[in-house]
Amino acid sequence: MADTPGRIRVLLVDDHQVVRRGLRTFLEVQEDIEVVGEAADGAEGTDRAEELRPDVILMDVTMPGTDGIEALRRLRDLGNPARVLIVTSFTEQRTVVPALRAGAAGYLYKDIDPDALAGAIRSVHAGHVLLQPEVAEALLAAQDDPAGRPGSLTDREREVLGLIADGRSNREIARALVLSEKTVKTHVSNILMKLDLSDRTQAALWAVRHGITR
Repeated sequence: MADTPGRIRVLLVDDHQVVRRGLRTFLEVQEDIEVVGEAADGAEGTDRAEELRPDVILMDVTMPGTDGIEALRRLRDLGNPARVLIVTSFTEQRTVVPALRAGAAGYLYKDIDPDALAGAIRSVHAGHVLLQPEVAEALLAAQDDPAGRPGSLTDREREVLGLIADGRSNREIARALVLSEKTVKTHVSNILMKLDLSDRTQAALWAVRHGITR
């Protein structure tokens, strides 16, 4: 089937065929989502992602051979732009933290409501970072407070950080604060540098922990 312009192109990566079939069955009835392929492990998923160039990848963590976390690292090293949404039954910090640090745009459990899953795909495709509450708690528990302090941020950087914590993309932050996207990117870079953080997910969690929210 030819790609439909404007639809979110999704790749399913899970070693259980029944899970993939269930996901495909549900997602294929969504008008704005198109399942473009499937893979049964991380290595195949990486190859298919390079071949198909999906917008979003639904990735399991624990799979035979190459697992989801290693696949995430390979996709990052390849510069693949797909947004990866982890969908798994595992809740331990040992999988949550490495997955997010490897570049996952979200982490959800397989018992998520189907409509919420479709919403999650749309959200990460729009540039948001998406974590279920229990996942955010696990990541917070695993993080040490960085050396940076709230007082090191300018008022504008605090505004930007609050919007990051609210799940806003750079484009949405620019619109809300009447700034250019380039200026927002600069503010985000300064925030990460000052607080000694590596990505937006850590910044959002740091903001919640320190009470910098909108």
